[in-house]
Amino acid sequence: MMNPFLQVALGGAAGAVARYGVNRATMAVLGPGFPVATLIVNVVGSFLMGLLVVLLATRGNAWAPLLMTGALGGFTTFSAFSLDALTLWQRGQHGAAAAYVLLSVGLSLSAIVAGLAVGRAA
Repeated sequence: MMNPFLQVALGGAAGAVARYGVNRATMAVLGPGFPVATLIVNVVGSFLMGLLVVLLATRGNAWAPLLMTGALGGFTTFSAFSLDALTLWQRGQHGAAAAYVLLSVGLSLSAIVAGLAVGRAA
């Protein structure tokens, strides 16, 4: 079995690259403005976290450091979320900032519940 610290490092690198890819693709399609890429990775990351909690609990958690702490830790971006929300607020886009915070939190919580349900049904 791989050293857990190495698992976290490799997973974190993969997650960060995936997040960067989502950001680049979203910017290419939608351009700058509302932080859709951060919203996407937070919702998808939350769903995957819920799914992995169930799958790894029922099938063994030897890969938890790689997948949960590493890959999903590198992929999800709540620090970027905070910066994006503050930037919208400071630009005077108070409605967009509030919508972004509510959507990010609400959809991410819904996604983790959905991930748990899918994982339990598998």
